[in-house]
Amino acid sequence: MQAKAFRLQDSCRLIPSRYPTVGILDEIATPQDLRAIWDLESWTNDRISSEFGILTRIPESEWVTGRPGSTVIMAAFCHPNPVGARFSGPDRGAWYAAKELDAGHAESIFHRVQYFREIGVTDARAQTRLYLADFDTRMHFLSGRNPGHRAYLDPDSHESGQRLGCDLFKQGSNGIVYPSVRKPGATCVACFRPPLVLNVRQSKHFEYEWHGSLESPPAIRELKTR
Repeated sequence: MQAKAFRLQDSCRLIPSRYPTVGILDEIATPQDLRAIWDLESWTNDRISSEFGILTRIPESEWVTGRPGSTVIMAAFCHPNPVGARFSGPDRGAWYAAKELDAGHAESIFHRVQYFREIGVTDARAQTRLYLADFDTRMHFLSGRNPGHRAYLDPDSHESGQRLGCDLFKQGSNGIVYPSVRKPGATCVACFRPPLVLNVRQSKHFEYEWHGSLESPPAIRELKTR
């Protein structure tokens, strides 16, 4: 599998809207300034500790600071899922996004449904914030038509995909472009390197609402500011 040129504008990433719209890393000019804050705060400031997550495990050369969206970019890498995701393990996250908004919704809804099932909720609402981002780099590509790639796209297991992602990451890969597992015909990307997530900006807010059952798709409503 060889890397190929990948350019994409306005990729879609939906995250729970509880996260702050402007974070600490947006306001810090350089990684050196960040080091100084650590010394001053001695890691006792709860907000700083929660935003940094596992930042110290990521090479300083890959830190993103001092530009809009820095905090939300780094949060994707510093707050990995405890069980990992499709192409990343629990030790380091990745920036997952979709080319199409419908695919972004499908991926986001799938994970919210999993959470609500775990806690036994069937009537639920969840708000999400849409972030747009651009890419102009080289990535590895998976194809749903390639029999050798099917195990990496298993809708019920991330085991093979995580092994592939780990191997490619160690080889210096920037990430993986792959067909959406939740929205047939759509395209998703898993970016392994924070500096390659470009021009991040907030877009729309949405609310998902389920009534009585998680088996049916939720109603999706765009939230408007008055």
